[in-house]
Amino acid sequence: MKRNPLALMVVAVLVAGMLYFGIRMSRRSGTAGGAPSIGPITASVAPDFSLESLDGKTMRLSDFRGKAVLLNFWATWCGPCKIEMPWFVELQKEYAAQGFQIVGVAMDDGSKEDIAKFAKEMGVNYPILIGKEAVGDAYGGVQFLPESFFIGRDGKIVDKVFGLKGKGEIAEAIKKALNTTATAQAFPAGNLPAPLPAESAAQANAPGHPGQDQK
Repeated sequence: MKRNPLALMVVAVLVAGMLYFGIRMSRRSGTAGGAPSIGPITASVAPDFSLESLDGKTMRLSDFRGKAVLLNFWATWCGPCKIEMPWFVELQKEYAAQGFQIVGVAMDDGSKEDIAKFAKEMGVNYPILIGKEAVGDAYGGVQFLPESFFIGRDGKIVDKVFGLKGKGEIAEAIKKALNTTATAQAFPAGNLPAPLPAESAAQANAPGHPGQDQK
């Protein structure tokens, strides 16, 4: 029986498309214990950036200078991200008083409203920013999700993790970031944001601002 060449071509295209999609998703979404952890990295200064938060404000990484930061790239469709987010909520509560801050960057195709709804359902108690590909590229390209960078008080990356790791391992990386000393200039000169107007500078120095340690 003769096979229809057009039908064979259509099947080949569909199979190729499925393979491409599968490879792409497997690269972007880490699995428990299946993705590599790379660390420690002590010489890299975390690139500064500015992104919009879910409440419409513009936030910079440098807003948190002097704090230890867990910078987490994630997405609503990422299964491992849903596992670790409740741990992040607990760890934020546990270490906040020591000068620790989690910052989530949503590398999502969904709307801001969908991301906000998801974050609320997960009980997220830390800032969620709307990610941009350029920011991911600045951190070496986000090929796996979740992907977390642990940044010391001096602005340097002390550890990074691809994929899902246990809560205990995450806590150890947090302690490593906390056990650093803040410097007068935690970010390279070329990465510092423009000087704030006098009024904004006063607000930035007010108690409760993200850049201020809570006492």
